[in-house]
Amino acid sequence: MKQTDIARLGQENTIAMIGKEWMLVTAGTADHFNTMTASWGGLGFLWNKPVAFVFVRPERYTHEFVEANDRLTLAFLGEEGREALKYCGSHSGRDADKMAATGLTPVAVGDDAVTFAQARLTLVGRKLYKDTLRAEAFIDKSCLERWYNDQPGGGLHDVYIVEIEAVYEG
Repeated sequence: MKQTDIARLGQENTIAMIGKEWMLVTAGTADHFNTMTASWGGLGFLWNKPVAFVFVRPERYTHEFVEANDRLTLAFLGEEGREALKYCGSHSGRDADKMAATGLTPVAVGDDAVTFAQARLTLVGRKLYKDTLRAEAFIDKSCLERWYNDQPGGGLHDVYIVEIEAVYEG
């Protein structure tokens, strides 16, 4: 895994990367972390910084790690990682050893971020902003009805805006 220039992201179709390829959102240290699959988010430029925005429900175990740490990673595994992504999206780290079940190999990036040896691309982000989506703020109520009102056991997501500090290629 080698660090690369952030301009490398210009070669990617980031909408497909997040929405179709999916990603692992990981927070914690090499000794204590959790990861979850996500397919909602985006990349852009805000406050004169390259940023990513990520959505995590407070009920998710990974949320505790995102809250407790300054950094998180977004790891893209490619199609080869589809089964691991499916597993990490349907099992909680509270109840399962995701690394043993998937064969993913954690790799420290710095002192306070974790990615995986299998990642083709990893973004390391430092948290800048957090807020919680609010039902009354939805302009198009069909989004609220589709994604929240009929989803048992799930609250509205917290949104995190993170500065992309580093990009790694696997």
